[in-house]
Amino acid sequence: MKEGNYMVKRVNKEKVLSAYKKLQSVVKQTPLQYDQYLSETYQANIYLKREDLQVVRSFKLRGAYYSISELSEEDLAKGVICASAGNHAQGVAFACNEKQVMATIYMPNTTPAQKINQVKYFGGDYVNIVIEGDTFDACNHAAHEYGAEHQMTFIEPYDDENVIAGQGSLAVEIHHSLTADGETADYVLVPIGGGGLISGVSAYVREAMPETKIVGVEPAGAASMKLALDHGQPTALEKVNKFADGTAVGKVGDITFEYAKDNIDRLETVEEGKIAGTIIDLYTKQAIVAEPSGALTVSALDNMGDDLVGKTVVCIISGGNNDINRMAEIEEKALIYSGTKQYFVVNFPQRPGALKEFLTDVLGPDDDIAKFEYTKKISRSNGPALVGILLGDYETLPGLLERLKNFDANYISVSENPTLYEFLV
Repeated sequence: MKEGNYMVKRVNKEKVLSAYKKLQSVVKQTPLQYDQYLSETYQANIYLKREDLQVVRSFKLRGAYYSISELSEEDLAKGVICASAGNHAQGVAFACNEKQVMATIYMPNTTPAQKINQVKYFGGDYVNIVIEGDTFDACNHAAHEYGAEHQMTFIEPYDDENVIAGQGSLAVEIHHSLTADGETADYVLVPIGGGGLISGVSAYVREAMPETKIVGVEPAGAASMKLALDHGQPTALEKVNKFADGTAVGKVGDITFEYAKDNIDRLETVEEGKIAGTIIDLYTKQAIVAEPSGALTVSALDNMGDDLVGKTVVCIISGGNNDINRMAEIEEKALIYSGTKQYFVVNFPQRPGALKEFLTDVLGPDDDIAKFEYTKKISRSNGPALVGILLGDYETLPGLLERLKNFDANYISVSENPTLYEFLV
């Protein structure tokens, strides 16, 4: 693959088209939908590529199926193996069930039961699930060891050229849809985890749509491609925020880095709280159920500002595997990010009427108490309480803080202290 320090890149327009043709009868050609709400908001023509409507509710099926379909009969007879806690596992499971190939799928101990059940559902009798390791890295290591021992082909989640070509097949669909409408794209926004999707999409777009700029989007807490580009090589993040779990990759692939560094025109990072707010907006305004990584590209539109005006923009909604049990966490994160929800530690006088005074003198007319935790301290004149306040309007926060200071000059803002927030809330 490499000659000296130069990698011979084998995924191009023709390779992606070959993958597209092989996948046509298997994957769903997901719609490219014009979004009126977003278009009006950003004064642009915004289209959403709805991979959340894919068979396994994410684009991962494309790369997994194509990679498996390129194996020899001898390799297929030995079975395949992968490690994944989410969408890649479901893609491999579906592909193996369709092709009647045995798959061993390693998943870490922390994998939610809902995801394990989905893999079982898509894989049927052709999947053997092994729960191994407390972290993905430990699980991945165990899977590679087992695969090597049993001479099974490892289906990589992103750092493989057949996987890259398969993921790139959705760019062909974008191109065909735009051409049919007499359109061309100024920007295509692509989420980045390990880099497989943006490598495949950009390899096709560079040749087939040369006027189109590729914008990569990462969650701020897992911006491994940004770190790699800054260092000139894939470099491991010291810490990974796993909120956007589909793109929470600590180190991008060696192969995908080579495609990304040559093909990405612009790289954006988005705070996790912003992503949470976008998930809620997509659901309430457009009835789209997006997982955190699936909402990344729409979240990045604010970053691009006036550059979008009058332009045609494609946002890839990469997946919709969002556990309903996470919605409370997502809403909380969105409210904290917007500043609408605030938490404080406040000292209250230990006497009757103190709480009533707080409600009357501190809260605004449209504010509400979201949380209140207080335990009376014996033999003390005052005691601390954890108070959560839901603001009617963020613009009223300065007034609230001024009134709060008059009530307790030594109050502590929990929302501004991540460690204290994690401990108390």
